Amino acid sequence: MIVVKDITKYFDNGLVKALNGISFQAEKGEMISIMGPSGCGKSTLLNLIGALDLPTEGEVWIDGKLLMDHRPFQLFRSRYVGFVFQFHHLIPNLTLLENVELPLFATPTTKKRRRDKAAGLLKEMDLEDRLHFLPTRVSGGERQRAAIARALVNDPQIILADEPTGNVDSDTGERILDYLLGLCAEKNKTMLIATHSHEVADRAKRIIRIRNGRIESMTLGDP
Repeated sequence: MIVVKDITKYFDNGLVKALNGISFQAEKGEMISIMGPSGCGKSTLLNLIGALDLPTEGEVWIDGKLLMDHRPFQLFRSRYVGFVFQFHHLIPNLTLLENVELPLFATPTTKKRRRDKAAGLLKEMDLEDRLHFLPTRVSGGERQRAAIARALVNDPQIILADEPTGNVDSDTGERILDYLLGLCAEKNKTMLIATHSHEVADRAKRIIRIRNGRIESMTLGDP
């Protein structure tokens, strides 16, 4: 599903080497955790796989096709990728339902289908009584669950999660992780999750540890 070949990413005209020769593969239905200290390149790696940025050198292959050949990238992301971030990035003047609907505007979806799908995902997140609330009127955990619903509304094949439980309490974090893991298993989705948490990382099938822009080790998790 995902093949990363000798990815290098430099910033500031080569002065900052965020990634330096990263290679690995991720299969369909597999969850891989990406661990390492702050600044090691975890978020940069997810951004490159999700076509939010381009590598300086190396290749990313998605579903047997070179990422550069998936352009336009906006359409690629709408079809393939769901992003989950530590901070929800919900639009404050839109309701939770309207926020979750947003990615569907890039697809040929009717208004009713768009609304029904967004409402269904929010219900799965136990937010059916919060559909018409603004983000400022719900808790941090509820905002994060709404953000996950938004990431999944296009039924992406790939989920890229950057510290998705890092800004919520432990119980909410467990629920979020249980849901994402169940989704990978039931719908054969591939998930890469960048995390500082050993508890989160251990639930992945594999753990990739990055240090100074290079892969330090690959080990099996304990899902």
